[in-house]
Amino acid sequence: MVRAKSWTLKKLFVGNPTSSNFELKTTELPPLKNGEVLLEALFLTVDPYMRVAAKRLKEGDRMMGQQVARVVESKNSAFPTGSIVLAFPGWTTHSISDGKELEKLPAEWPDTLPLSVALGTVGMPGLTAYFGLLDICGVKGGETVMVNAAAGAVGSVVGQIAKLKGCKVVGAAGSDEKVAYLKKIGFDVAFNYKTVASLEETLKKASPDGYDCYFDNVGGEFSNTVILQMKKFGRIAICGAISVYNHTGSLPPGPSPEHIIYQALRLEGFLYSNWQADARQKALKDLLQWVLERKIQYHEHITEGFENMPAAFMGMLKGENLGKAIVKV
Repeated sequence: MVRAKSWTLKKLFVGNPTSSNFELKTTELPPLKNGEVLLEALFLTVDPYMRVAAKRLKEGDRMMGQQVARVVESKNSAFPTGSIVLAFPGWTTHSISDGKELEKLPAEWPDTLPLSVALGTVGMPGLTAYFGLLDICGVKGGETVMVNAAAGAVGSVVGQIAKLKGCKVVGAAGSDEKVAYLKKIGFDVAFNYKTVASLEETLKKASPDGYDCYFDNVGGEFSNTVILQMKKFGRIAICGAISVYNHTGSLPPGPSPEHIIYQALRLEGFLYSNWQADARQKALKDLLQWVLERKIQYHEHITEGFENMPAAFMGMLKGENLGKAIVKV
């Protein structure tokens, strides 16, 4: 019998998650049936969406999430023992799958590229950046792009793809270290939103003519300020709103309807999963190629040890990570 360790939601979140919200449980997994595989987690991801998605869980449910896993036992010919797959069993060290939801890494994946990148730049965050910028915003060369949480897993890829497409890119991050990283990977302007005297004036100085595209990971008052500086016919891809995920009172007011109307702005929320089949495969191929050609750089914030999943999750929500937050089992 294989004993699986899993992190469950002991108490529903109210405000900022704490260690008391989580409970580590151990269960024995049953023998495999025909068509099933036994997975062992290698790398797990913690992402901002989990704070919102946890609202749909009941106390005692396992936390959700994707992982890179190895097939350690197989009764499914499509996934022989030793196969490396992407799976979505949540925060657990071992799981059983019938293979229907498993995804193999691209055939072109080289041995020199860490497997964990499949949870970041060549995975969900990269796809989110790709589709939000290229499909929702439809950026063109010569335009100006604003992205917040720019040193995170999504924002850093947004900025680099925008540069590949010939755009000017302005990014906001929450520390001087992150600002330095953004400049290193090619952002034209980067600033620490926590230390600027005026966000409004900083945005105006960075792009006096305004912004064509805004990739929003933060929401709240930050977004209200940016939206007032959008050019006419500007496009806004709403990816996340991490500034209000832990909010317990009334949410801050939204952007001015008058401004949106008279500037003819287009705002659209989206999930990366809205794109499937050929569109998804093309995006993954493009992202992998850009990484291998070093046209897109990646950075991983790796936490060692499955027992530290809650700490990694809480730290990510506080912005402690530079790049993709990953837990290595």
